[in-house]
Amino acid sequence: MAPVPLSPINVGHIDDVQELRKFKPTKIPERFVRNETERPSLSTANLSSACKTIPVVDLSKLVKGSKDEFQKEISKLAISCEEWGFFQVINHGIDLDLLESLEKVGKDFFMQPLEEKQKYQMAPGTVQGYGQAFVFSEDQKLDWCNMFALGVEPHFIRVPKLWPTKPSKFSVTVEEYSREIRKLCQKLLSFIAMSLGLDKDTFEEMFGVAVQAVRMNYYPPCPRPDLVLGLSPHSDGSALTVLQQGKGSSVGLQIRKDNTWVPVQPVPNGLVINIGDTIEVLTNGRYKSVEHRAVTDKEKDRLSIVTFYAPSYEIELGPIPQLVNENFPCKYKRYSHGEYSKHYVTNKLQGKKTLEFAKIQTQNSS
Repeated sequence: MAPVPLSPINVGHIDDVQELRKFKPTKIPERFVRNETERPSLSTANLSSACKTIPVVDLSKLVKGSKDEFQKEISKLAISCEEWGFFQVINHGIDLDLLESLEKVGKDFFMQPLEEKQKYQMAPGTVQGYGQAFVFSEDQKLDWCNMFALGVEPHFIRVPKLWPTKPSKFSVTVEEYSREIRKLCQKLLSFIAMSLGLDKDTFEEMFGVAVQAVRMNYYPPCPRPDLVLGLSPHSDGSALTVLQQGKGSSVGLQIRKDNTWVPVQPVPNGLVINIGDTIEVLTNGRYKSVEHRAVTDKEKDRLSIVTFYAPSYEIELGPIPQLVNENFPCKYKRYSHGEYSKHYVTNKLQGKKTLEFAKIQTQNSS
């Protein structure tokens, strides 16, 4: 899931935000305070939500709907991927009790004493374990968030010592959940392929043994949510990302749409899906990965559970030939997905900057 750094990385002291919260500080530590241009403007985001809502796709109509229902839903899926890069999926077929069970073991993990969680500490420069990922220097701004991340598939990306023994049902629940999410991603990718006029097995055949990882993000309440970010703006390096938002949590996910940050209001029993950089490259920019971030709340905490689904590291990727022509010239080079993954996880989260790795650089004419 992440390479081991070739040399030690000095990330400086990183406060655990849950421990900070216990002492209810009146002043936010400086490493969490964002520059004025980065700070969330919650009032602007709330106003934008009145007229912008991400699409909702009913998977059952794609799987077993009538011909008319299928056509309507596949068109909605295409528009979602082309114009938003995000959608919420309902009637996804995953047992709701399993979603609740995962949320419970996730929350129980974060509620444990710090010394228990630190048994699974994330090493600097890596992205598996407990802590803060994507931190590469001692002066880098930090997110108001604790993370716990695990490589799931294929098994060689797992780090067994990072799979916790407490809560007792944590590992077995993550395993079961991940199997179901994997099936969901495969279904969604087949319909995304069809929405592009491609064979439904295009992505599955191309991806090999897909890489899958899960990350749990816990955002405690913050006394000054106007000064911090829960998670820095970024796009995902995956093909698809599946987000489960904890019930009763604050609304924290925001996506960048028309240069405005739009909050994502969770649909009951739905899952949030977003297009990753990999699909943007494969579709030659027709379906775009979208910048998103997380904000915090003064009173309420938030738990999100994120699954990243991507091609095998050995696969070479580039725009699908059917999606390149005179009107849509090739925008991205061919590259090894393993190379891109290494590039992604060894750089701090910074909008869509990591995607520059894949773009064909053109000379500006003056």
